[in-house]
Parts: sequence; C-alpha cells; structure tokens
Amino acid sequence: MSLEREKDQFQHQENETPEQRGLHLHDPSPPNVATQGTVPQTRQNGIHSVGTGTTDELEVLCGPLLNYKRMSNAGSQAPTWHGSVLIVTKPGQHHPELTLRCLGPAVASQTNGSASVSGSVSFPGTKLYEDPYKVFWRFLIDVPFQSSEAKWEYSIGSTANSSGERKNGPNTFVVPSIAQSMRILFHSCNGFSVGTDVDAWSGPALWNDVLRMHEQKPFHVMIGGGDQIYNDGVRVDGPLRAWTDIGNPHKRRGYPFNEQLRAECDDYYFNNYIGWYGTKPFSDANAQIPQLNIWDDHDIIDGFGSYTDRFMRCAVFRGIGGVAHKYYLLFQHHIPPPRSTFTTDAPNTMNVGMDGTPEDPVQMKDTFVKTDDKEDPSYIIGSKPGPYVEERSRNLYCQLGARIAFCGIDARTERTRHQINYPETYKQIFDRLTAEFVANKEIKHLILLLGVPIAYPRLQWLENIFSSPIIAPIKFLNKRFGFAGGVFNKFDGNVDLLDDLDDHYTAHQHKHERKELILQLQDLAKKHSVRITILGGDVHLAAIGRFYSNPKLGIPAERDFRYMPNVISSAITNKPPPQAVANLLASRNKIHHLDHDTDETLLELFDHDPGHKPGEEVINGNGNGNRTGTNEKIPKKTSDKNHATMPSRNYAIITESQADPANVAAAAPAPAPPTTTNGDASAVAEGAPELIHGAPVSAVPDVKANARKPMHAGENGAGTFHPAATGLQPTGLCGAYGLDVTLRVEITPNDKEGRTEGYGFSVPALDAAAYLGQGTTW
Repeated sequence: MSLEREKDQFQHQENETPEQRGLHLHDPSPPNVATQGTVPQTRQNGIHSVGTGTTDELEVLCGPLLNYKRMSNAGSQAPTWHGSVLIVTKPGQHHPELTLRCLGPAVASQTNGSASVSGSVSFPGTKLYEDPYKVFWRFLIDVPFQSSEAKWEYSIGSTANSSGERKNGPNTFVVPSIAQSMRILFHSCNGFSVGTDVDAWSGPALWNDVLRMHEQKPFHVMIGGGDQIYNDGVRVDGPLRAWTDIGNPHKRRGYPFNEQLRAECDDYYFNNYIGWYGTKPFSDANAQIPQLNIWDDHDIIDGFGSYTDRFMRCAVFRGIGGVAHKYYLLFQHHIPPPRSTFTTDAPNTMNVGMDGTPEDPVQMKDTFVKTDDKEDPSYIIGSKPGPYVEERSRNLYCQLGARIAFCGIDARTERTRHQINYPETYKQIFDRLTAEFVANKEIKHLILLLGVPIAYPRLQWLENIFSSPIIAPIKFLNKRFGFAGGVFNKFDGNVDLLDDLDDHYTAHQHKHERKELILQLQDLAKKHSVRITILGGDVHLAAIGRFYSNPKLGIPAERDFRYMPNVISSAITNKPPPQAVANLLASRNKIHHLDHDTDETLLELFDHDPGHKPGEEVINGNGNGNRTGTNEKIPKKTSDKNHATMPSRNYAIITESQADPANVAAAAPAPAPPTTTNGDASAVAEGAPELIHGAPVSAVPDVKANARKPMHAGENGAGTFHPAATGLQPTGLCGAYGLDVTLRVEITPNDKEGRTEGYGFSVPALDAAAYLGQGTTW
C-alpha cells in the first residue's frame, strides 16, 4: 500500500464511497444530495462567536478559488481526486454549502456523450478564520476518477460580490481519466513590481491566452512557482512607508512592530489579496483550473530571506513574515493560519518554540481560528520553524494522474542568505519520494518545483563587483546625499540587485547546497528509473536549462539519469528585464561542469523572436496566425545571436506526448541489449535499432558537439516548428511515456488579449537500468 493510501484515513469524509457521497457510478437515478453533518457554530478554546446570520445570499469578497490537493488510491482501479474551494465572505451570514455534479465526459465523443457518474453531492463549508470584517470558508471536495476525462460543475448557493452584483453562475473544472496524467500549466511572477506602468503592459493579459488554451484543451492543474501576488507596495503606499523612509540603518533595525503596525499590515496584505485575486481574467482562471502553489519573496516582500542576517532578524521583517505567511496559507493553501503572529507588544510571540508563534490574546479578540484541522497528506512539513518566517516549511508531494509525480520545495520559509533549506528538510523530502516511488512503479516522471532556476548561467562575477570595496564610496554618497538612489535598496543599503543574485542556486554561497541537491536527484532517478523535470521561475524571462552526463560517458539521453531539463518560465504578468540583460545572460551560456560526470547548459530553443518570421525584421497584424490584431511593428526582443533567453512574458504547458501511452507501450518491441560501455558510443547492430518505451534511442552526442544544440530526438527542431509548440496536440515523440513542453511567449505587451507564440521540445522517459554502473561518482 502506498504512503498516500495509508494516510488516506485522515478524515472520515474520505473513507466514504462515491455512492455514500451521493455520486452514482453508472446509475441514471435522480440526484441524491447528501449532506455530511454540520460544523459547530460555537467558538473553541473560549473564543466566542463573532456573529452569525441567516441571510439567503452570501456577500462574497473573494472567490471561488479552486485548489488541487492530491489523488488517493493511486494505482488502484478506483483512485480519487481531492481538492478544495475557498470563498471569503462578510461575517454574519448563513453557513454555505457547495453542490457538485458531473457533467459527463469533457469531450463528448469519448463515450458518445454518456455520463458514467450521475447525481450530485453537497459539501458543507468549514470556517477556517473569522474576524469582525471577514470569514474564510473552505469546502473539501473529492471526486472519483473515471474511464474518460470528465467535466465537473460546482456552485455555492446564491452569491453576490461586494458591489451587489449577483454571481449565481456555476463553475466547472476537468479531471483526467484513470489512464491519463494531468495536463499542466506552470506560471510564476504573477504581479507587477513597484513603479511599473501597469497599463503599458496591458495588466495580466496573458491570462486571456491561458483561458483560450484551456477552452481548446483543458488544463487539469496550474502550478504556481512563487510570487503569485506582489506585496512589495506595503513599503511604498502601505503601512511600512514611514519605516522604509528612516535613513539610519540602526534606527530601522530597532523599529518596533507593535500591535497597531501589525493590524495595519494585516489589513494591507488582506486587501491586496482581495484586489488581485478578484482581478479578471486571473480570477476566472482561479475558479476553473485547480491551483497548486509554493511561495517566493514577493508573496512577502521583495528579497525577503536574502538580506543580511542581522537585518532580517529585525522586528519589522519578523512581523511581516508572519502576516504574509498567514494569508499565504489561507488564500493559496486553503488551510487555517497560526492563531497569532509576531508583535513587539506581546513578548510571548517573540519567543518562538518548535510549534511556531504562541498565542496573543489581544490578536485573538473577536477572532476565530480553526485549531483542529487535520494536515493533508500532501504536505511534507519541516521539522522546525524557519529563521525569519517563524513557522515550519510546507513542501508538497502529490501525484498528477497516472504516471506523473509532483514535488514542490518550499524554498522561502527556511531561507537565509547562506542557506535555502535545512538539511533535515531535504532528508524528509527524499525519504518521502523514495517511499512513493517504491510503492508505485507506474510513476515515470517527477515534476520538481523550485522557486528559482537551478540550471542557469553563472553571474558570480557580477556578485563580486556588487560586494567588492569599489562599491563602498558609492554607498557612502548614497547614504549622505542620496546619490544613485535607484541602485541601492531601502532595507540594508546594499546594491538592489544583490538580493536577487543571492536568491539564485548558482550564487556562490549556495554552490555546495545546489550540487548536493542535484546529486541526490540523480541518485533518485537512477534507482527508480524516474525522469526528473525541474520547474523554476523568478527571473522574468523564458529559457530551458539542462543537466546531462558528460558526453565522454557515452550515455544516450533516454538512459541518462543525469539528464534533467529545467523549464524556466517567468513572468506571466510582471515586465521582463531589458533586452541587454537577456543578451548578457545568453553570452554567459557556457557549458558548465557540476562535477566530473555532469555538464549543464541552456538549450538554444528560440529560433526567432515571437511575432517575427525567420529572415524578416517584423510582422504586423496582417501576418501569420500569431498576429496581434494590430498593424504596429513588433520590436525585436533579443539580439540575432541570442537563442537561449527570451525577455518576454510567458507561461509553460507540460503534458504527456502520447494520447494513449498504454497502446504505445504494448506495441513496442523489447529493447535490444545495451551495446555501449563507458566512453564507447558504438551503434547497435545494423537493422536492429534499439527502442526504449517504443522510441528509438538517440545517438550519443559527439564529445565535440555543441550541447547548447539538441542532444536527443525530442529536442530536434526545438522551437516554433517543433510539434509541441502549439501546446494542444500530443507529438507522439519520445516513446510511450515522453513529455511535451511548450513555452507560450507573449508577442507584444500592447495586445490586451495577450496572444502568444509557442516554442516546443519533448522530454524522453528514462530507462536507467542498462547504465547503473556508468560514471565515476557511482
């Protein structure tokens, strides 16, 4: 039995059969709405009710927000999809219920339009948090996977938004079939940096493109890689403005974070979430594509965790870390927050124990926080609180359908300038992954989510300049006269870009931790023949990094446990860096050596700029199928030599490259015996091409070849002419269990519809068994 199945008993609700829940498999009988009990209206631990009401219409401040949690009974004939829906309402209203029903196959032709599930079920709302101004309601929902991809509809009674507009329409989401893996949307940096001209960038325009793609071929999950919201304005037009304006760093470090400032920051973070998560078209995507998120610095404030330790431990940073964490848990994970956060007015909150921040009676006045919530098995919770966000990290593990596993590493809660995660946390994560892969041999891929890229050009020379003594005179002029004010941040007085560089895995202080992580991933891939694909955002441009075996070892990619692509997709909303920065990064795209056996570099994916046909300077609104609808010229985004980094807003699509992997696997001949040895790339016998999972094995890259170019069949033709570039149809490449990856890149920010052009490549599954002895590190 898998680890998930053992933990699946954590709630009585999840032990019920679909029939007990009111859903009838292959049963045309009338709907049977089954309730599941009620949630007590009295407050626990002596906290009295803030208010109850009986109005028939809910006044919704935000939502619905749909989350994916996990699948249980994976590998069985009856797996279950688990998720949650969140709404935020005004207090003093009736207890809401969610009604869920199956609309049948997502594509009518799959079963001639007949539904395999009938009936509906109601789920009572659980109150997670309430104060005199707001209530957070969560609905835990679960549905059975079916023989075909299915569309589900949910509604939450009669609702209205804060302006009185009625919102009675139901929402839908799509669940893959038992035999499918999920179709994945990946995004990061969903907001604007302080001072950005939002209108000039057409707001969150790319979410229009996401919804168009979703309409054509539904996404089953959308993975948020961090910075789902930008809270940096708290220091510009929010309650931290006065603190930020203090010139003396000693006074700034000693500034108290009292109850009044905490309450003002609490209001700011809440209102910012309400405003952004209620903004269309992002809000429309939130309601119909299940989210799966980790966080990054902008979810708190720019650079949080990467400033100097003595500054990070100041009262204000500890305070806003707690407040941001509170709303991160509520809005992005749909779980109750700690009962209190840090303030200097409550000495007990300043002494954090192993269980986080102690309770402050002042903060709990007229406030309810759910305290008996059962932890979902999808969480891998850190063993001790972080240094600045004084709560335990929340890493994620779940299965995304039949053959894809997902792990998201919380790289912010435990972060300092010299550490990304505790060693104990890495051990917990790899122990969990090992247990899951041993229990379920059907897993072919692991999608690993990191906040920032890990296979990325080095910028240590730039770090050295920013940290060197030559900067000292400029810093002195800045402190005395405000000289070069835009170059230095307002927090610790260092160069503003330095915290971004320190965030990178490729920063010099993270070099050892980075190497150990990659070596552990290689070992995991080799032992379980699971291909690992890494997701990363943060850097505001698109790129594809890759780790791979040194060509001298003679290992084709299909059998190379060291081959790990790093899909770098950022930002879906924030503006990109200047063209010169992207070109500089591309010029630093060297072939690096992680160790004697492992190389890394970026793939030259971008055959031309979006909206530009090869050989032409620009296209206009009368051009090809990627036209923007305007007749304006589209400026180039990169130099002619840059094919590795794209400074344009983007998001990624990841999906299996076979419509029916089972048929491909069944039809594939048995692989021929291995014919290569370490350093020997001789071909197999003539007339007997070697196959892995139904696909021919790629030739081993020539030692002298340029690894920035394609190195296996799935990378051949990478770019806009690759079959994966549309993001809509399976390519059939890379055998039964390959993955297709698409980067959808914005053509021009002036297009409010957010039209994009696609760049594609494919990732082979892994058969590492024939190469277990390769390489000197093993």
